Amino acid sequence: MENKVSKGIIKSFFDKLDTHLENDIIVVGGGPSGLVAAQTLASEGYKTALIEKNLAPGGGMWGGAMLFNKIIVQQEAIPILDEYNISYTHYSENLYTCDSIEATAALIYAGTKAGVGFFNGINVEDVIVSDDRVGGIVINWLPVTLNKMHVDPLMITAKVVLDATGHPSEVSRLLDNKNDIRLSTETGSILGERSMSVEKGEKAVVECTRSIYPGLYVSGMAANNVHGKSRMGPIFGGMLLSGKKAAKLIAAEINGS
Repeated sequence: MENKVSKGIIKSFFDKLDTHLENDIIVVGGGPSGLVAAQTLASEGYKTALIEKNLAPGGGMWGGAMLFNKIIVQQEAIPILDEYNISYTHYSENLYTCDSIEATAALIYAGTKAGVGFFNGINVEDVIVSDDRVGGIVINWLPVTLNKMHVDPLMITAKVVLDATGHPSEVSRLLDNKNDIRLSTETGSILGERSMSVEKGEKAVVECTRSIYPGLYVSGMAANNVHGKSRMGPIFGGMLLSGKKAAKLIAAEINGS
């Protein structure tokens, strides 16, 4: 019986990994924008892998604000909450509160049901660049990275990569630091996150969701960090809308429209 348990886990995981060695889209980062983008694209039939370095996807949404497990979502993003059957309560003007645990769990659950290939505990070490285009990522187990073990990585490919890694914009930074290229920013490089401004940050996170280099898009807080925009704290409407916009742009590129 013990061998059957081990064999079932190993075989099913490696079947999933083998399926996702080649993808339409790789989403790096399982925060709200990444989860929404991945679920939307997978539900539309695109082969989608989501790479998350932490044990649990969800990013900063789990913790709410300073471990108060409530978050704010503005009116513009309410249709997305309805789509995922996430409950909410009107708070003030165009602001609503919802439970951060319910919201995060709902996004993850919807992604698994849509067919997103989730790979957690995995760190991105590098990007694949060929013919002046990002064509995938280089991965290793997070404990290997943390313990500085000399273990070579593996590679998975995609038509498009989405950097949804939040404040560090890790994929974009790897591309920027390791290659003689220019990103589609004011300086051609990563501008860095500015201090808190909820209104400016929420507006910018959607506006800055776009392609910054052939084959590479940014969403969520990674988009603000790359473009030198403000952070916004525990208000998540912009993150959800950013994920939807990223999915729309990526689908259009893959379809050639």
